[in-house]
Amino acid sequence: MVSEITDANFKGLINGNKPVVVDFWAEWCGPCRMIGPIIEELADEYKDRAVIGKMNVDENDETSGEYGIRSIPTVLFFKDGELAGKHIGAASKGILEGKLKAIL
Repeated sequence: MVSEITDANFKGLINGNKPVVVDFWAEWCGPCRMIGPIIEELADEYKDRAVIGKMNVDENDETSGEYGIRSIPTVLFFKDGELAGKHIGAASKGILEGKLKAIL
C-alpha cells in the first residue's frame, strides 16, 4: 500500500531504517496519473524492504520547495536520510524499480 507522505511526516520517514521512494504528484497532472499504478505496484511488491509513498505538491509546498520540485511527476529516492536518486517525468516500471533496487 502506498504511504501518504506529507510535510509533517517526511523527515521522520526518510530518517527511518528503510529506503524511501517519494512520488511528487498532483491531481491535475496527467503523467502523474500514468505512473500512479506503477508506484502502487512497487509499494506492494517492496512493502517489507522500502517505504514507497506519494506527496501531493499542492498540499505540501514546504518539502516540494526544499527539494526544488518544479516538474511533476518527480520521484526521489532516499537512503539513510540522504537523497540517493531522482527521476523527473513519467517512467516505466523497470526504470523506477531499477533505481529502487540500487538503494536496497
